[in-house]
Amino acid sequence: MARFDRYMLSQLVLLFGFYGLVLVLLFWVNRAVRLFDQLIANGQTALVFLEFSAMILPGVIVFIVPIASFAAAVSVTNRLNSESELVVAQAAGFGPFRLARPVLVFGLLTALFMLILTHILVPMSQLRFAERQAEIAENITARFLTEGSFVHPAEGISLYIRKISPQGELFDIFISDERDSDQSYTYTARRALIVKTEQGPRLVMFDGLAQVIDKDTARLSTTGFEDFTYDISALIKGAGAGARDVNQIYTAELLSPTKQTMEETGLSAAALRAEGHFRNAQALYSVVTAMTGFSMLIVAGFSRFGLWRQVVIALGAVALLQSFDNTMLDMARRSPSALWLVYLATMVGAGLNIAVLYRSSKPGIRDMLRRQRTLREQARALAEAQA
Repeated sequence: MARFDRYMLSQLVLLFGFYGLVLVLLFWVNRAVRLFDQLIANGQTALVFLEFSAMILPGVIVFIVPIASFAAAVSVTNRLNSESELVVAQAAGFGPFRLARPVLVFGLLTALFMLILTHILVPMSQLRFAERQAEIAENITARFLTEGSFVHPAEGISLYIRKISPQGELFDIFISDERDSDQSYTYTARRALIVKTEQGPRLVMFDGLAQVIDKDTARLSTTGFEDFTYDISALIKGAGAGARDVNQIYTAELLSPTKQTMEETGLSAAALRAEGHFRNAQALYSVVTAMTGFSMLIVAGFSRFGLWRQVVIALGAVALLQSFDNTMLDMARRSPSALWLVYLATMVGAGLNIAVLYRSSKPGIRDMLRRQRTLREQARALAEAQA
């Protein structure tokens, strides 16, 4: 690469790291505060909080990469323009497309980073996050196991345990379940155990009695049992691992969804394939945001008063492309034949950048007059500096 390319690319990477760090901290703190309150309320340690915080980082980074790439491109282009470095480069024969080369390389680097995040790190972290939540939720059952007092783990549920052995065996259990509007249930047992299953924690009671009262007729039915299993996972929010979310599924499975995957997520094959391709589109979109930040500013030329109007226009263009991208994703989810719409916003953004760069390389009469005015302003600025 030419020396100017390396110089501009290093500035882009440096500012991308700065803006990325600031934005990640802002979004991470917002989520971490709620996560901290939840974990501390459940009696978890600071190490668990740090573990969970690390798991949510990839999802946060995916969201801020396009924003940080756009901000870096705008900042670097604006600074090089205000310090006349771009003017010097253009005077040396660098056209808009040649000047855009380091920005394009920078965009491809961010796209590669996004591909690693969306295809590997985010599904891995989200899946592990759900598993750890399920493990912790099951462990929370211990806070409901209080000897010699009534506890109410959920609305309509009352639980009493006379004694808990060091091995975790429960003695003399009483459970009152009033959640059903038609019937109420009461269970008593001499002893019980909490068993972990794939569907969540279960309370296995031995040598007990089940009583059912019909609320309309006030009729009581009793049934004795030697062993009875009671589902307590519903009493604890998030106790079971449950079905996977789309963010927890790897891309290969999304692109070739099985019937089990569709039943698990509740989405059609077209929607799952659209989500898989959208991960590629997200990476390509980071190239578009970087190029938009550069092209919208380079077309304006040199100005002593800055390029804030062009910055606002570039920001508006990126926002419109993002809105258009979300709309196309919704359409692609509904129809298998509309899968190509996932990439439409990226293609429109690329076409827009090419048109803007071509426009800046072919100045018209107005641009020639503007360039003359720019040269006069630049000469006046140099004269004032010498004076």
